[in-house]
Amino acid sequence: MNRIRLILHRILRRPAVTGPTRIYVRRIPTGVMLDLEHFLTDRLTTIADDPDLLALLLEIADQHGTASEYDGHAPEQLLMERLLDGMGYEVPVYGEQVAALAERLRAAAPAPAVVIPGQRQAGEAA
Repeated sequence: MNRIRLILHRILRRPAVTGPTRIYVRRIPTGVMLDLEHFLTDRLTTIADDPDLLALLLEIADQHGTASEYDGHAPEQLLMERLLDGMGYEVPVYGEQVAALAERLRAAAPAPAVVIPGQRQAGEAA
């Protein structure tokens, strides 16, 4: 059932943000899911088109694939930071699109829990 719902969402979805990068919002019982497919596709294309970024990604993958002794002077996190700096990791949202995204998120937010007061005991003040 969940698979059918996801397929329908992808077919019938409308973007919350249309540009410069489309962002879709899908409601789930505990909040929302942000669909950043277009942003990630753009980032992966950036890596594939840039030989230096691709080499950096392959170096990160190679380090993950080999078990080696920890070297505190050359942490692998620095490679990831270099890759993120080269490809970018922020999703730009401009002008009226900010309000549209906020409105869509507010509409999809779970309803606040309703607190039902407990039954009063006989003789208690109201």
